[in-house]
Amino acid sequence: MSQSSIRAILYALGANLGIGVAKAVAAAVTGSGAMLAEAIHSLADCTNQVLLFVGLARSRRPPTPEHPLGHGKAVYFWSFLVAVLLFSMGGLFSLYKGVHELRAPAGAGGHGLDRPWVAVVVLAVGIVLEGLSLAGALRESRAERRGRGLWRWFRTSRRSELLVVVGEDLAAVLGLSIALVAVLLAVATGNPAYDAWGSIAIGVLLVVVAVAVGAEVRSLLIGESADPETARRIRDLVAAQPGVDEVLNLITLQLGPEVMVAVKARMAEQDSVADLVDVINRAEVALKRAFPEVRWVFFEPDVRD
Repeated sequence: MSQSSIRAILYALGANLGIGVAKAVAAAVTGSGAMLAEAIHSLADCTNQVLLFVGLARSRRPPTPEHPLGHGKAVYFWSFLVAVLLFSMGGLFSLYKGVHELRAPAGAGGHGLDRPWVAVVVLAVGIVLEGLSLAGALRESRAERRGRGLWRWFRTSRRSELLVVVGEDLAAVLGLSIALVAVLLAVATGNPAYDAWGSIAIGVLLVVVAVAVGAEVRSLLIGESADPETARRIRDLVAAQPGVDEVLNLITLQLGPEVMVAVKARMAEQDSVADLVDVINRAEVALKRAFPEVRWVFFEPDVRD
């Protein structure tokens, strides 16, 4: 497994487990709908991190006759399940809770909050802890981002587990901030409807994040090339190999942490078939040495694409 991915998931799991318990207690004490929505959100995130561990473990299983290219894409399936859970357990429940509070018979927004400062303290501490988790996830993704902005990295990264963790942590920090503002407004105005609207806002946020993450992971499940920069560097390296006159076509396929490369190239004339095979083998060795993530190379000499 990728050590950076494991560390990012552990950061998130540790933060969500501790904060989730505190949120649940605070929700029971205060009766805050926004706090309960956040507690469910943290519980869903803990489940999600366990699923990501399962996905990473399964993606490392060796190839079999039934799966000759390995099981690397298993991590995409489990990451997609995480997006579904974030959408349903987190987003839809928060929306339901907020709407239910607004329609409660006690008035617009239902009953008031009990001991609201308990919720304020828990949310403030949660923002700090989730912020540290987000910082850790961003730090682990820094090497892969290679100077790219966060949004561009999100759209081009092939590391679904890091996409999920960063998306979850960002949603957690924003959700906690929304919940804190909602509770403070409910306390300051005496109108608990703000708490209900906070729950609805959290639900909308989680649905948006879940849909964005799900769309990216769905594309990986269908099959994406290696990221554009890596694909370009692979093509340049193959083209620079002795005996390769021109790269006619090059296809890469991201398979979880590993990459498959298919090359069609016009080769320099050789004295024998054995010499041509040696040239191709040396090119494959150079490619795998420069790009350790490349596991499979299919090399076709030809005169045209």
